[in-house]
Amino acid sequence: MISLQHILIFLGAVVVIAPLLLAVLLGLSSLLDLKVTEQTTTRAIQAAIASGLVASVAVLAGMLISGERHLASGTWYWIVIPGRYHFSVKFVFDRLSVPFAILSFVLSGTIGAFATKYLHNERGFNRFFVLYALFVLGMVVTSLAGTIETLFAGWELVGLSSALLVAFFHERAAPSRNGLWVWTIYRVSDAALLLAAVTMHHLRGEGDFDSLLGGGSWPYEYSSVTSNQALLVGLLIVVAAAGKSALVPFSGWLPRAMEGPTPSSAVFYGALSVHLGAFLLLRVSPLLERSIPLCVLLVILGLATAVLAYLAGSVQTDIKSVLSFASLSQVGIIVAEIGVADLLSGIGTAVSSHRLATLAIMFKYIALTHLLGHACLRTLQFLRAPTLLHDYHTLENAIGEHLPTSSSSWRRMAATRSRPSLYRFALERGYLDTLLKLYIVEPFQRVFRWCDSLERRWTDFLTGKASRESEQDKNPFGTIEEFS
Repeated sequence: MISLQHILIFLGAVVVIAPLLLAVLLGLSSLLDLKVTEQTTTRAIQAAIASGLVASVAVLAGMLISGERHLASGTWYWIVIPGRYHFSVKFVFDRLSVPFAILSFVLSGTIGAFATKYLHNERGFNRFFVLYALFVLGMVVTSLAGTIETLFAGWELVGLSSALLVAFFHERAAPSRNGLWVWTIYRVSDAALLLAAVTMHHLRGEGDFDSLLGGGSWPYEYSSVTSNQALLVGLLIVVAAAGKSALVPFSGWLPRAMEGPTPSSAVFYGALSVHLGAFLLLRVSPLLERSIPLCVLLVILGLATAVLAYLAGSVQTDIKSVLSFASLSQVGIIVAEIGVADLLSGIGTAVSSHRLATLAIMFKYIALTHLLGHACLRTLQFLRAPTLLHDYHTLENAIGEHLPTSSSSWRRMAATRSRPSLYRFALERGYLDTLLKLYIVEPFQRVFRWCDSLERRWTDFLTGKASRESEQDKNPFGTIEEFS
């Protein structure tokens, strides 16, 4: 007899398979150079998104009706080393993963419907939607991941598709350069997450979140790791989340991501991708709350990002940059809310206070609700951005004078003697990119150039002739002035 749990697991499989089939269909057609019409691509997107959305909503409804709070799919073991390591694929449906998966389908479907018309007859129409399909698949896999290796696979798909879409208009230099910058920041984030996965395997022998975060369902999970272990893994995860969500000091990549088409700016950097770091922090919150210093760091990091984004956004002159910094300021507040929730939970556990534990759970739900609502709002604003300038000029002509803007008010404040330094700080976006280039990028480049020179000397010695000239003097990041 088929039980409700079996039906929910089947529906859960549909949630993952629908975007997977879309990515395979569009990807293979491009690889085989098959001429797929725009109408066929549109129908495939509609079918995949609708199937995944209906299935995810049905899973949520079934879990609410049955009272089920934690439903795990069967675990597929990719690599098993008895007594040491288990690399497995697993999907979990709970009160955190299912709403985020529904959000991914709703916003991706909205953007898909918008992009099919926005990119009509565009030269890179099929290329855009292949990357779009990879992004949707990555978001769904990351949302439902039950192991850190499953999450890492989805995390990589999101990063790859996002960076390639920043460089979508590759015939121009700026998109390609900014796409490389975004990809570099994502590499740092991915390396931190990969190190966190390795550390988790050393601690538990596997990357299953149920093993690391303890039993129970979100947000009632409780991790049994020590505070030192939580600090080590948690710091790596915070770095990974900071890179993906453009938190301080990685905030500089977000405005550069606006080089991509408006649909990708809306769904990736304004709505979904920029919130992925906050989602990761919510997923591992039972681990983070085991370390009080880590919770305090999270609150400080979130508030610092919000303040920096507010200052930088106040002096921007184009609507997409203004919206990107506005989005970042809210992401910073969401991260601060997660930090407060973890801090309250950690203190509540230490002093055995039921009231603090209840308050911590409330803050987690506040952070999740804030995330979902903000993603929907930013998607609407980014889609509205292309026509905003036209409406602005129409209103200006009707009124007969220039409308006041936030940037103009900041310029008036900068005219006073008390504000020029703050205004310059905002214009330079906190000098974060310059600091990263001076103290992170250039030292690495010097080391790599030294290694390259040693390699060429050794090659010259072995071959008895001069080796070819290397590309060591070419700097793909441009000059400091270009990124300040």
